[in-house]
Amino acid sequence: MALSLPLPKSQQQQQQTTTTDGEIEEIDIFHQFDVVSDSSDHHYLVNNIDNDSSSSSSKKTKDGGGDSLTNISSGVYKKIMQEWKILEKHLPDSIYVRAHENRIDLLRAVIIGVAGTPYHDGLYFFDIAFPPDYPARPPLVYYRSFGLRINPNLYANGRVCLSLLNTWPGRKGEKWNSSESTVLQVLVSIQALVLNEKPYYNEPGNGLLPGRAIWEKKSNAYSENVFFLSCKTMLFLLRRPPKNFEGFVASHFREKASVILSACNAYINGQTRVGYYRNDGSCSSGSSSTVDVSDKFKGLMGQLYPELLLGFKRNGASLGNFVEPSVQPVEMKTRSFRGKAVIQSKKSGFARTVFLKLKRVLGLKKMNKSGKSGVKEKGF
Repeated sequence: MALSLPLPKSQQQQQQTTTTDGEIEEIDIFHQFDVVSDSSDHHYLVNNIDNDSSSSSSKKTKDGGGDSLTNISSGVYKKIMQEWKILEKHLPDSIYVRAHENRIDLLRAVIIGVAGTPYHDGLYFFDIAFPPDYPARPPLVYYRSFGLRINPNLYANGRVCLSLLNTWPGRKGEKWNSSESTVLQVLVSIQALVLNEKPYYNEPGNGLLPGRAIWEKKSNAYSENVFFLSCKTMLFLLRRPPKNFEGFVASHFREKASVILSACNAYINGQTRVGYYRNDGSCSSGSSSTVDVSDKFKGLMGQLYPELLLGFKRNGASLGNFVEPSVQPVEMKTRSFRGKAVIQSKKSGFARTVFLKLKRVLGLKKMNKSGKSGVKEKGF
């Protein structure tokens, strides 16, 4: 017979502060670990994914019988409660977790992107589920991607590839160890090993062959795309924040909006490489000269920046000094028929560019007044 569950009470509290006008204002304290009741949008609940891949009989435990997730005398229940205590005491400042009182097998975590990486100041959410034979098997982890792939280890479908989760091949010491591994280790590993300074090299094989300059160029281009997709993720989160984190998402981006927009400008203008902007406006790369920025990145960020600015303002951020960046049309050199360099603006569009290339290949010239194309007949 299943026993009642003596679950910890929610720690949600309010703190009183005094405003500049002398008024007392109550602010909700968002604890790093807390227990909540609403799990309605959790990935493993919404998609009705059974944590147990074997028969239902495996949910019966030797040390108490009944459902291992509701029987407080079962080893699984005790282990999950132990995980809660570890998370409550040892989470780093940049990771927040919510457990669910109605489903102790479910967790939700958010990792704040670390400075010095293309993920800085972003929020990355993960839904976690304990299998009924935990810790014999590692937890299931799903990344809330919004359909965007921001890392070789984080797929657009939410799959998380990590040796510690047994979702990626690794040495014995890197895989899940039922007697030692914890959810805290999983979260810290994602933050340090996955959301790192140069995620391009997470892909097996990248950087192994000679030619460091080529690899670094590809790595920089990959980081540019990562930052762009991370900014898109910010907009998705503002529009559809995960449950129990609505206030946290809004508060975080109100606080970080000016830093994020300043970083966007610095990257677009080539003041520093993506990921190296610091909150104080300096560049951690240590270079005082401008760096090369791809035209693709400039174009993508030039389009996204106004959306970010508007999204942050609607969220309540004070951004009086920020305006839309004036991105100049990129010019490229092409050759005329006589071999002289001619400046052609990319604003002409894709179709016109293709047409001009066809004219050059076919040897066509501008129509003359008589209506003839001016193509010279070749002698035989």
